[in-house]
Amino acid sequence: MRAATWLATAQIAAGGAVGLAGLAAVAFPIAVGIELARSVVAPLVVLVVVLAVVRGCTALHRSRITAFTGADPAGDRPRPSWRRWPFTAGAWRQVAYHFVAGPLAVAMAALVGAVWSGGLLLATAPVHAWTLPPDGPLGWNPRAPLAVAAMTVAGVLLLLLGPALAAALARADLAVARAFLGPTRRQERAALARRMSGLAASRAATVEAADAERRRIERDLHDGAQQRLVSLAMNLGIARATLKDLPEPARDVVARSHEEAKLALTELRDFIRGLHPAVLDELGLDAALSGLAGRTPIPVDVRVDLPERPAPALESVAYFVVSEALTNVVKHAGASRAEVALARRDDRIVLTVVDDGRGGASTAGGSGLAGLSRRVASVDGTLSLSSPTGGPTRLTVELPCAL
Repeated sequence: MRAATWLATAQIAAGGAVGLAGLAAVAFPIAVGIELARSVVAPLVVLVVVLAVVRGCTALHRSRITAFTGADPAGDRPRPSWRRWPFTAGAWRQVAYHFVAGPLAVAMAALVGAVWSGGLLLATAPVHAWTLPPDGPLGWNPRAPLAVAAMTVAGVLLLLLGPALAAALARADLAVARAFLGPTRRQERAALARRMSGLAASRAATVEAADAERRRIERDLHDGAQQRLVSLAMNLGIARATLKDLPEPARDVVARSHEEAKLALTELRDFIRGLHPAVLDELGLDAALSGLAGRTPIPVDVRVDLPERPAPALESVAYFVVSEALTNVVKHAGASRAEVALARRDDRIVLTVVDDGRGGASTAGGSGLAGLSRRVASVDGTLSLSSPTGGPTRLTVELPCAL
């Protein structure tokens, strides 16, 4: 037999002993209190004793179940102080638990004990059947070969039933303990709401920290590497314009270096602009999206209708979505024009990007649109795409008004 069978059997046997002791320990002070009900002080003393006994017996039951199953039926809730505990619903649920679990635990222990002992006794009938009296009930002779065989088969069946019965009763023991000692539905909902609130706050802080880090990188690149590249390009341009007496190979090297420096400067500016454009912080989405549309090779109509500026992290996500969407339009859609609209609808910010291209876009796989969807989801937003073959393509993004 597996170790789990013996653990379940030991759990039920220990439950019977603890349940009987707990029921007696709780019921006796209550009975004494009923007898002394005419007194004023005695019932109060009895109440204190009962609650103290209940708390101790409950801790014993929790330790028993945790030791055998590894699961605490009360969960990880903090225990209230002695001063507050008697006035909580949990205290009286624990009292009810001992009146329910006590008899139930004794009954389960008796049943498991009967199955194991009866199975063992019947399965070994060939060994001890000769000690039984020959005149059994109803004229049945337990020494007869057929009777011995029947008892043996019954014993084997009980022994085979024992593990399943012990495991089922162990699960029932844990379920009863959780029902009385664990959190109520209201407490579970409150704990879930607190956890969801904490996760939302943690996610908002993470998004804001990432956005702040992008802005810091943008400033460092703008004030550091970009300025050095500008200086390098200017120096190379001056050298190219003034050093006319250099040999032809040297002038070619200076000219190529000047062009490469200008190209690197252009690429760095595009990278900084895509990372987090400074105009987004200074003038907001309207100006940033208008500048983005102006740099797009096809005509882009931009309409921004927001009563107030969103949070910086939301502005960054909206800008990134439009930037990536227009890049896809230029590279893959073959469109002649596009439209960008940003407006507030109830408690959501709705962003749409429409183009008259060939359509067939998809968010599946590792496409850029899949990355957009993950970026939008990071701020509790949604992204939907309509792009039938032949177009038009409509990308709709909904963002919360606040993180």
